[in-house]
Amino acid sequence: MNIGVVGLGFVAMLSLMFLSFPVAVAIVGVGAFGGYLFFGTPMVDMMGGVIWTSLNSPSILAIPLFMMLGELMLRGGIADRMYDALAVWLNRLPGGLLHTNIATCALFSATSGSSVATAATVGTIALPALEARGYRPGPSLGSLAAGGTLGILIPPSINLLVYGSLANVSVGQLFAAGLVPGIMLAGLFSLYILLFQGHNSQVESEPVPLRVKLAYLRFLFPPLLIFGIVMGSIYGGYATPTESAAIGVVVALLIIAINRRLSLQLLINCSMQAARTTGMTVIVLACALLLNVTISMLGATQAVTQWVATFDLGQVGLICVLIIFYLLLGMFMDAMSMLVLTVPITVPLVMSVGVDPIWFGIFIVLMCELALITPPVGMNLFVVQGIRTDGGSFSDVINGSVPYVLIMIAFTILLLFVPQIALWLPQALTGNP
Repeated sequence: MNIGVVGLGFVAMLSLMFLSFPVAVAIVGVGAFGGYLFFGTPMVDMMGGVIWTSLNSPSILAIPLFMMLGELMLRGGIADRMYDALAVWLNRLPGGLLHTNIATCALFSATSGSSVATAATVGTIALPALEARGYRPGPSLGSLAAGGTLGILIPPSINLLVYGSLANVSVGQLFAAGLVPGIMLAGLFSLYILLFQGHNSQVESEPVPLRVKLAYLRFLFPPLLIFGIVMGSIYGGYATPTESAAIGVVVALLIIAINRRLSLQLLINCSMQAARTTGMTVIVLACALLLNVTISMLGATQAVTQWVATFDLGQVGLICVLIIFYLLLGMFMDAMSMLVLTVPITVPLVMSVGVDPIWFGIFIVLMCELALITPPVGMNLFVVQGIRTDGGSFSDVINGSVPYVLIMIAFTILLLFVPQIALWLPQALTGNP
């Protein structure tokens, strides 16, 4: 019966979403109505206390702080100068500015934590230069959409924060686990560009004198400083992720003030946008917590675990099934919704076959990355298409993103067979073998 209830509830939520109900409404509707249907009014009454206890957490406070940090980097001019500096150093490589797109996305991800913000920010800066140099639209837009996905893998990551809250896993260890895979994935993206997009530009780039290149390095110092302070304070044991996010915001404000770009209007704009993005994230998270209460009370997690155990899949078989499941789900659902809906069921499921929850956090974020660039509901695809000014077809973005989808699937399979790619750094930092 519990398996049937879970399946019915999941189908009901997807149906409401397809009918254009907001994601939060679909989740809370099924969760609250299901709780009332099976357990009556007392169940609904206790949900407020559960939400308050779960959201009244220091790790949740890190979400608006990291959102604010990304906004300050964008509106304070730090991201623009970072792109210029990387372009000077990388544009002579085969593939030129496409490498700059990936490198800038990776570095911006290290301070932003949001894929959509990363894709929008770097795309806004990069597209005029790409068009001026005659880069073909497909590869250019694809590199921006795929590079933007690094925002939820390279720490700090909003999605890893949410996963840590839902799965009751250390956010610090999740951040450490995401660093090496994030850098490797960015490297694989650049390797693909080097091998297959080496002659994309129609205009040859002019050589830049070494002294000019060295002068541009100063623009890379602010983002590297912020990343070093944020991550160093966490792993040095000096601050929690929330405290480190606050420190990062203060450092960003000081850098903007030194550059004489700090103003009341900038602070208002950054705060308003960070509040909007945080509001959307926290509302979905709160509704997911309501659903989790109903799922727990029904014993649905245990029922699903026992049902899957009858197939005797093992770790590799189960993860392969989940890859297919998430690929299909990601075509119709945004990354955050997919994360909050599935974690309560899948984490106990994979732990029952011995999968490390830290490793699974990186796996599920990779699946969320794929959801961001797989049509028809790939958020980064729409973001990149929305900021282009040439009025080109949406198929350009899709075609340009397909190679990166294949690279990410291949990397996920590699991570499955070599889990130490994700687990080595958190184990080294905690002293566990």
